[in-house]
Amino acid sequence: MKHALRRLRTTAVTLSALTLGLSLVSVPAAEASSAPPSAPHSERAPESEQFSAEGVTTVGELRTVDGALSRARDARTQIIRHPGATYVKVHFSALRLAEGEYVTVASPDGRESYRYDRHLNRATGSDYTTDGRPGFWAMSVDGDTAVVTLHSSRPSRGSAATIDRFWRGYDRAEISQHNISLQSVCSTDARRDVVCYQTSHPSEYARSTAVARLLISGGGLCTTWRVGSTNRMLTNKHCFSTQAAVSGSEMQFNYQCATCGGNNPGAGTKVSGATLYKVSSGGSGELDYALYSVNNFTAIQGFGTLFLATTATTTGTRMYIPGHGDGSPKRLSIFEDTQNGTRCTVKNANYNTWNISYSCDTSGGNSGSPVLDANHRVIALHHLGGCPSNQGAKAHLIYNQIASLIVNS
Repeated sequence: MKHALRRLRTTAVTLSALTLGLSLVSVPAAEASSAPPSAPHSERAPESEQFSAEGVTTVGELRTVDGALSRARDARTQIIRHPGATYVKVHFSALRLAEGEYVTVASPDGRESYRYDRHLNRATGSDYTTDGRPGFWAMSVDGDTAVVTLHSSRPSRGSAATIDRFWRGYDRAEISQHNISLQSVCSTDARRDVVCYQTSHPSEYARSTAVARLLISGGGLCTTWRVGSTNRMLTNKHCFSTQAAVSGSEMQFNYQCATCGGNNPGAGTKVSGATLYKVSSGGSGELDYALYSVNNFTAIQGFGTLFLATTATTTGTRMYIPGHGDGSPKRLSIFEDTQNGTRCTVKNANYNTWNISYSCDTSGGNSGSPVLDANHRVIALHHLGGCPSNQGAKAHLIYNQIASLIVNS
């Protein structure tokens, strides 16, 4: 969410107050004799390399490290760990693999595992992101540990891969510490995990599956969602507005808790950004949209899609908002203050030329969330906070500008 933009930029570069430790431990292969683990030093990357886009919730920091995998049996696995991190995203500056060899980046329990060979073919291996520099970024692994393993039957001891950087995700307290926002939770926060509404509000629950968590260039956070019946996604322009940022970002579908209030999300399904089609003109207080596609579209088609309203909404219209405020597992805003109390409604359908307003609860990270009416059409694209007038860009105006690029039925 775009809150106090210039203050947020200032806040994003004060993260040096955080001093969590990290270890990069070389782990012997199971068949090799054990050896004392090494712990090469890692450092926070210079501030000039940090994620610092204005108006985006900062959810991680970039680290530099000297890491390598070789074909020697006691150097085929490394553990990249940052205690307390919410995710780890590993960068390979080089792969020197022969045919038949590959590396995996996995969670310790194996729930997530991404495979890369010398060809980096998304059709036969895993997805990945890029940043315009040599090498590539593996897809992020949820939690504080990523296990990087070389799979090889070659007897040589040559170097096979170099790891030079990684992003590590902030926990909830750190996200609050490093992001300043205007008040956008209006009175009592009435948001709940989407699964809480699976039985009581099945339509709202079903529509929310098209909404994903957007990890921008490794360290920023917004919300995004599939629009129309083809491979198209929408978020805010202030979340990203360049092809490079799209190529460097991940969309995490089905990142939501399994039980109501359980704080037990699964890893979901992660895909990378593909092609940027169009961004809005004007400032971020206007329509503020970015339209793009994803790689591996078939992996996310089953989560459904949403459609834009093509006519203006009206004041008093019932509404709801699914999204990933604060980087949390997906939540729904349906009620204003208390469950089964006053429903969220449009407070002003013509707040200004570009926006409607509402008091439905949001927070940093909700930027890009769809605002839906009782007919489950998107009436606005959420992008500004500040109770009592949280704001969303009018969807019918967005539709008028992108109609030729989507199939809105």
